[in-house]
Amino acid sequence: QVRLVESGGGLMPPGGSLRLSCTVSGTLFSIAAMGWYRQPLGKEREFVASITSGGSTNYADSVKGRFTISRENAKSTVYLQMNSLKPEDTAVYYCNRYPARFSWGQGTQVTVSS
Repeated sequence: QVRLVESGGGLMPPGGSLRLSCTVSGTLFSIAAMGWYRQPLGKEREFVASITSGGSTNYADSVKGRFTISRENAKSTVYLQMNSLKPEDTAVYYCNRYPARFSWGQGTQVTVSS
């Protein structure tokens, strides 16, 4: 059974930074393409960023140049470094395979507000 545990969210002012972590268990993490997704309140979940097993990355246009996805296979963990945060980044952030395949974890809330 795959388990996804996201952490690192919080309340930040515009322009701030946060680093999210997602620890994965129950699957061969090192060979899996992983992704970060987010769901603003009242809206559908959307793609944020992905990283292949080889380290190739892809980003949604809305976060390109501000967010960086990375992975640490030895720890079965994928990260999302978020810089220059904007109020429109406010959402619950989730990780999953890319494309999404597993049951979703609890996510971590990111709120950007002054």
